[in-house]
Amino acid sequence: MSPTTVKAVSHLMTSSMTLCALQFDYAFHDFKQNLETLSTLVDTCPSNALILAPELCLSGYSYDALPEAAAFSNTHLSTLKKLSTCKTIGLTLITQKNENFFNTFMLFHKGQCLYTQNKAKLFALGDEERYFHAGATDAIQRFEIEGIKIAVLICFELRFPALWEQVKGADIILIPSFWGETRKGHLEALSTALAIANQAYVICANSADEKMAKSSGIVSPFGIAKRDDAQPVITSTYDAKELQTMRRYIDIGLNTHASHGPF
Repeated sequence: MSPTTVKAVSHLMTSSMTLCALQFDYAFHDFKQNLETLSTLVDTCPSNALILAPELCLSGYSYDALPEAAAFSNTHLSTLKKLSTCKTIGLTLITQKNENFFNTFMLFHKGQCLYTQNKAKLFALGDEERYFHAGATDAIQRFEIEGIKIAVLICFELRFPALWEQVKGADIILIPSFWGETRKGHLEALSTALAIANQAYVICANSADEKMAKSSGIVSPFGIAKRDDAQPVITSTYDAKELQTMRRYIDIGLNTHASHGPF
C-alpha cells in the first residue's frame, strides 16, 4: 500500500476535540476477540474523537499466522470503516502485497480509510526484519485532515531523530506501539521529548500485554503528559489555541506550519 495524502474533507473537527489513547492486551488472544475489544473501547469514546489503538492490536505479531492475520485485516476493513462513522481511528494492521507482509498504519475517518503508511524502521530484536517488508522512510510525512496536520511514527521509529525532523510541523503525532516494559522509561521520555521538540500533541498507544510497557497517553505541546497504566482509554483535549500559543511563545520556526483550517 502506498501512503495517501488527504486534504480537508469536511468541517466536523474543531479547534477543540477529544484525543484518546487505547491500552489493552491482545497478543495471545483470538483475532475476533481483539476486534470486539477494540470495538467496545471505541464505542466508549465520544463522537468526533481522534482515537489511537496499539500496534497490531487485532493480531499481535502472529509470525506463525501472517497470511491469516492479513486476511482477517482485509476482511474487517469494512468494520473499521463503520466504527469510524462519527470518529477518527488510527491503528496498524498486518497487510499483504504479493508475497510480502507489511505492518501498515491506517487512519479511518468518517467511514473512509484516508491514509496508509507502512512501517519503515523494523525492530531487529523482535525479528521484524525476518517477517515484514519495510516501507519507505521518505513515505513518513505529514498529512492533513480538516485543517489538522497529523504524522505517524510506528513504535521503533520513535528512536530516530531524523524522523522527528521529517514530521516537524505536525499538530498531532501518533505513536502506535508494542513496546517492552524493560524500556518503559525510554518510551515515556522519547514521546514527551518529541512533543516538546516538535511543539505538537503526541498520542502514544501501547500494548498492555504482560512484559509490555503500557505507558499509553497524551502529551501536550508544552510537554505535560497524561498517562495511566490502569486505564484502557486515556483521554485529553486537543486545543489549537494552546498549540499556536506555544509556537508563538517559544518560536523555533513552526509558526509558518501552524494549522488554521476550520479554526
